[in-house]
Amino acid sequence: MPDKQKPKPVEGIVVEALPSANFKVKISDTEEILAYPSGKMRMYFIKVLPGDRVLVEVSDDRKRGRITRRF
Repeated sequence: MPDKQKPKPVEGIVVEALPSANFKVKISDTEEILAYPSGKMRMYFIKVLPGDRVLVEVSDDRKRGRITRRF
């Protein structure tokens, strides 16, 4: 059984806020992913708004991610 790799953090910009605490995040000129805030961000009520710079852990398929930090 292969070991799972730790997701690589990537910097991006929140483009759009979607329902159910999901966000569209632009991680490069051509790539947009669907991301959700991490548990600690929800626990401490850290707000994420369109236009914010964020750090995202991107999945292997580069379609989804988890927002871990807001700059």
